[in-house]
Amino acid sequence: MLTIIVISIVLLSIAIYDRNQVKHSLWRNYPLFGRLRWVAESLRPKIIQYFVESDTDGKPIPRFKRNLVYQRSKGDNETVPFGTELDLYAKGAEWVEHSMYPKNLLSDSEKLDLTSIKIGSPSINQYNAKVLNISAMSYGALSSAAVESLNKGARIGQFYHNTGEGGISDYHLTGGDLVWQIGTGYFGCRTKDGLFDIDAFKSMVTRYPEIKMIEIKLSQGAKPGHGGILPGVKNTPEIAKIRGIEPWTDVISPPSHSSFKNNNELLLFIEKLRTTSNLPIGIKMCVGNKSEIENLFLTMSRLNITPDFITIDGAEGGTGAAPMEFTNYVGTPLLDGLEFISNLSKTYGYRDNKLNPRISIIVSGGILTGFDIFKFKCLGADICNSARGFMLSLGCIQALTCNTGNCPTGVATNKIRFSNGIVPSEKCQRVHSFWKGTIESYLEICKATGVDNLDNMNKDLIIKRK
Repeated sequence: MLTIIVISIVLLSIAIYDRNQVKHSLWRNYPLFGRLRWVAESLRPKIIQYFVESDTDGKPIPRFKRNLVYQRSKGDNETVPFGTELDLYAKGAEWVEHSMYPKNLLSDSEKLDLTSIKIGSPSINQYNAKVLNISAMSYGALSSAAVESLNKGARIGQFYHNTGEGGISDYHLTGGDLVWQIGTGYFGCRTKDGLFDIDAFKSMVTRYPEIKMIEIKLSQGAKPGHGGILPGVKNTPEIAKIRGIEPWTDVISPPSHSSFKNNNELLLFIEKLRTTSNLPIGIKMCVGNKSEIENLFLTMSRLNITPDFITIDGAEGGTGAAPMEFTNYVGTPLLDGLEFISNLSKTYGYRDNKLNPRISIIVSGGILTGFDIFKFKCLGADICNSARGFMLSLGCIQALTCNTGNCPTGVATNKIRFSNGIVPSEKCQRVHSFWKGTIESYLEICKATGVDNLDNMNKDLIIKRK
C-alpha cells in the first residue's frame, strides 16, 4: 500500500511540473502522458531495426551486411540459403564478370601481389600496406577498449590502424602499425595556440616507431568542408590531455589548416613532413571542387612534389557526429571521387608502377565485403579502409547513438559502464577474424574471375545496371 502511495505522489508531482513548465507545449497540454512521445522516439530506431526492416533495408548498413560481419568476426557459418534477396534487375545492381575457366589456386606470390602494395619511394621508409585496413577513428570518438581492441587486431594481422585526428593514446600502442592522421587541430603536434609545431611532430615520430605513415586530413566524407567534431560529453580529462585542450568542452576543429592556404604551401608542407620523418606522407580528402584538384595536380607536376598516397573518402562515409546538411548534401560519393582522382593520376604518370606507384590511392566509405575490395581495386584503388566494418566486428549494433556518448555496446562512448562490455583480449580476435575472412573472400572472387595479378584487374570486370 505504501509503495502505491509513493508512486502516485511521484507521478502526480511530475504531472504538476509538466502542466506548469513553459518549454514543452506537449507536456503542458498532456501532463505526464506527453512524455511518451520521447519514449517512443528513443525506441523507434530499435523497433525499426529488429521488427520492421527487412534484411536488405537497413540504413546506413543493411542487415544482411551487418550479419555477414558479425558471422565472419565470430568465425560462424557465413553462407546463405535459398538464393539472393537482392533485386538484381534494379537500377544500380552490381556484379562481376566471372571466368569460364576460374583459377583453382593462387600461388603465394600471386596472393602477395593482390593483397599488398609498397607506399612511398625507396629513398624513405617505404611501408608495405595490406589491401584492407582500419580507417580513421579517433580515441574519444571511440572508447579506450574499442581502440585497444582494434590495435591488437591490427597487430595480429599486421595491417595498419589509422589513428583518426584525435592524436595517439596509450591504447594505440599495443603493437599494431599506425597511420597517424593530422587534422586541422594538430592534436599531438600543436602549440598552445593550436598551430602546427614541427618540433612536437618530430618528437612524436621519433618516440613512436609504430607510426608507419602520416595522413594529412583535408576533409572527411561525412562532413567535407567542416571541422571535426567531438561532443563535450566525450571529451574526458584523459582525452583533453592527449589533445592539449580543455576537458568537457565541445571540440570543433577549424575547417581549414593554418599551416597552408594554397596548393604550393600544401605540397611544401608535405615535403617538410616527409623530410623530417622519413615516412610516407599522404592527404585525405572527399572530392569536391574539381578545378581546385586539377590545379593541385598541375602544381605537383610543376614542383615535382607529390603526396605518397591520397585517401579518398566518399560522401557516404560514416562519422560519430556531423551536421545533417553536410552528411546528406555536401561531398562527392566514393565511386565518382575515385574515378576522378584515378584518371588524373594516370594522366600525370603517377600510376605507371602498379606495385609501387608514385601516388597510391586508398579508398574509404562503406567497404564491408570481399566484393567491395575487388570492385574498388578494379576501379583504380590500391587499398581499402573500413571504419564501420571494424566497429561492427567489435559488436556495434547500429544503434545510431554515436553522437550522444550512450553507445549501448561500448564502442562509441567513453562511459565506463558501457565500455566495460568490451574485452580487448576477446574482441581483437574478432577484429582479426573479420579482416582475414574478408580478404579470403576477396581472393575467392579473384579466382572466380581468373584474376591472378594486378594487370588483370580493370573496370570492365564490374557491371552495374543503369
